[in-house]
Amino acid sequence: MAVQLQQLRYFVAVADERHFTRAASDLGVAQPTLSKQIHSLERDIGAPLLDRTRGTVTLTPAGAALLPIARRILADVETARREVQELVGLRRGRVRLGATPSLSTSLVARVLPLFRADHPGIDLHVEESGSQDLVRHLTEGNLDLALVILPPHGIDPALRAEPILREDLVVASASPLPAPAGGMPIAELRHHPLVMFRKGYDLRDATLAASHAAGFEPAFAVEGGEMDAVLSFVAAGLGVAVVPSMVLAGHPRLHATSLAPPGIQRTVAIAERRESTPTHAAAALRRAILAYLRD
Repeated sequence: MAVQLQQLRYFVAVADERHFTRAASDLGVAQPTLSKQIHSLERDIGAPLLDRTRGTVTLTPAGAALLPIARRILADVETARREVQELVGLRRGRVRLGATPSLSTSLVARVLPLFRADHPGIDLHVEESGSQDLVRHLTEGNLDLALVILPPHGIDPALRAEPILREDLVVASASPLPAPAGGMPIAELRHHPLVMFRKGYDLRDATLAASHAAGFEPAFAVEGGEMDAVLSFVAAGLGVAVVPSMVLAGHPRLHATSLAPPGIQRTVAIAERRESTPTHAAAALRRAILAYLRD
């Protein structure tokens, strides 16, 4: 006997409606197709299931015995389908995302509400750190994805990284800075004490590299801070800081001054381990990040 799930669905529909035409309409199939499948099921079962006499459809004893079993089989199949969906991360799952502080307060903060709305059952864990730390944690398997800044020498070969965004850095200050229309020359930073990030931050490395290329050693007003602390120190008038423009969106008290060419740029990439298959939850978050940037 080779009973098919489709045959059981058709049988249950007819048993519920007690009418072939209405059942066919509910199922979205032609009535001859429905009748053929019911006949095939009866042949496979070895007994008539429906009594079609006098224009009505009733269950035979065999049909009455089969109906609860058919309902249970179909319900079990649906439960199994949902369980598999949950296991592969469509409804449930966990994703561990790493991001630099500047990206956590800007890009990640905008993407996660959208992702949560589409995938409310997925547990989210976000680790905020510098790119160097994130790369290490990613290679050690402690993160599924990371939004990192691509260094000039390239990323760890154990990872694959897709560039997703190129940013121009700006000078953040508590009051507007005088600058020509083309932007402030990098060399002008020698005249402004810097609020500097702690070691390990790509923004620190980028600022120091640009300063050295322009022929000067910057003076630090204070150093060692995280993003929130750096922006707070700048707002308090301790000095200026070189930051991505996007982090200033939530800080109306701060002013952004563009840098004159060549300026300072950085490339943001989404990175994952090269030899591991991403979970469905991680793949869904990756798609959400890329979709947000496209839109």
